[in-house]
Amino acid sequence: MGFIQLKTSIPGPRSQALMQRRAAAVARGPFHATPVYIEKAEGALIHDVDGNTFLDFAAGLGVVNVGHCPPDLVTAVQAQTSRFLHAGFNVTPYESYIALAEKLNARVPGDGPKKTLLVNSGAEAVENAVKIARAYTKRPAIVCFDHAYHGRTYMAMTLTAKAKPYKFGFSPMNSDVYRVPYPYLYRWSPKPPDEETLSNESFAKFVEVVQSQVGAEQVAAVIIEPVLGEGGFVPAPRAFLQKLREFCTQQGIVLIFDEVQTGFGRTGAWFACERLGVAPDLLTSAKGLGDGLPIAAVVGRSDIMDAPGEGGIGGTFGGNPVACASALAVFDLFEKTDLFANAAQLEKILIGRLDDWKSKYACVGDVRGLGPMRGVEFVKDRVTQEPWKDAVGKVQRYAYEHGVICLSAGTFGNVLRFLVPLVMSETQLHEGLDIIEQGIQRL
Repeated sequence: MGFIQLKTSIPGPRSQALMQRRAAAVARGPFHATPVYIEKAEGALIHDVDGNTFLDFAAGLGVVNVGHCPPDLVTAVQAQTSRFLHAGFNVTPYESYIALAEKLNARVPGDGPKKTLLVNSGAEAVENAVKIARAYTKRPAIVCFDHAYHGRTYMAMTLTAKAKPYKFGFSPMNSDVYRVPYPYLYRWSPKPPDEETLSNESFAKFVEVVQSQVGAEQVAAVIIEPVLGEGGFVPAPRAFLQKLREFCTQQGIVLIFDEVQTGFGRTGAWFACERLGVAPDLLTSAKGLGDGLPIAAVVGRSDIMDAPGEGGIGGTFGGNPVACASALAVFDLFEKTDLFANAAQLEKILIGRLDDWKSKYACVGDVRGLGPMRGVEFVKDRVTQEPWKDAVGKVQRYAYEHGVICLSAGTFGNVLRFLVPLVMSETQLHEGLDIIEQGIQRL
């Protein structure tokens, strides 16, 4: 008997009843990848309100990297709730904010002293990173990339590439934002023979836009995801990031890495930029930082982080003490357990299984990723590479109806993404992959 236990059809009757209540009471805007309502969870397992047990391949959108409700983290959170829930770091500060900042400063790659600002969400971290870069450089322009996703607040939404559903109906966007091509090997045209050529071509396009449309002396920051998240789990070539780093240094431009989805073990290291060998000036983090509690951070060079005046950045709930306790427990779990070793094993299994799918199924156009952060791109035809969004929807539905929660991604909605909790066992991973493969076979 496996880990998946299904006692009802999916969705079960209680989930269906809750969905009816949701339709009547909740704004339609928030989407749902599944119609399943959760009752409790632990490790890599989710139990719904109808008594069914699922394998979690989504990790709450890449949040619960250390698993659902690890006992040490729960204990740390409970201990903090018994002391105080909120004080406001701007009113009566507390040590846990400082302790977490010290941890982040020590872990984020880059030479020299660093400082940290704690906020509530990835989008808020992006907004503040842009503010800090503009304050430091006294320049207006921000350069971002095709296929990017940086959040839903106005600057973050402007930086996000995909119009529907993220930007549709919300215009006008913010000014002084310029977009350049992302080095997306599978969809670069004409397709280059290797990553080195891709890096050269994409960097040349980047420089062309900066020089012809903006002027390097007007650019405050360049923001990039080292691995595209919502854009389809596409890693940027190391050589391209190195060229970007050199250009930004030469031109006095702040280089921002958005590691909201790639941080905290998601790619098999603390941060994706460690594996890619390039350090930013500022790094944004959220999601896995709190393993479920809302907390985010901007971390970077002290001289840049100190550019805004006192009171210029911050907020009521930024660095909430309960969320800080959770984040400090996340650090402890990574430092004191074998999570990175397990992540490496999950990566190995995923690469093997997904490469096998690509060789067997014509609808699998590309597989890629970094560490255990993996994506499968579905196409109607391998020659034309026409995206096949419906295929992902059908596989997703088959998966959750048979006990596996997974998510789509990609500019065209045709990427199945894997965000398994890093505590998942090899047996659990294979069980879930078997079910997803059955869904592919039924296409």
